[in-house]
Amino acid sequence: MDNYLAVLKQYANFNGRARRQEYWMFFLFNMIVAFVLGFVFGLIGLPFLGMIYCVAVLVPSIAVATRRLHDTGRSGWWQLISLVPLVGVFILIYFLVQDSQEGSNAYGPNPKGIDAAPAAA
Repeated sequence: MDNYLAVLKQYANFNGRARRQEYWMFFLFNMIVAFVLGFVFGLIGLPFLGMIYCVAVLVPSIAVATRRLHDTGRSGWWQLISLVPLVGVFILIYFLVQDSQEGSNAYGPNPKGIDAAPAAA
């Protein structure tokens, strides 16, 4: 729940890096909420209310995915690869499940708080 709220507080922040845990916990909680809202509002005959929620979290979802890609050393524009039929989504998921790039990169310091190991003398 904390990761979900943290992402919503950074509603349109496309800068910086996001850990795997932050991204996937937001994704999981978002899917659960969308399913429950869609089911409940579908039962009472107002399915468009569930769609309003999905539209409301669209920007935070794109923003956290961008920060997650930054954490792996990639640009947020890599999300567009999901538009490639059949393989694009699998490539994007592969990028999203990779571990953080060690140390700082062009997008900021490591969110794990671990810098790269110093070079051996």
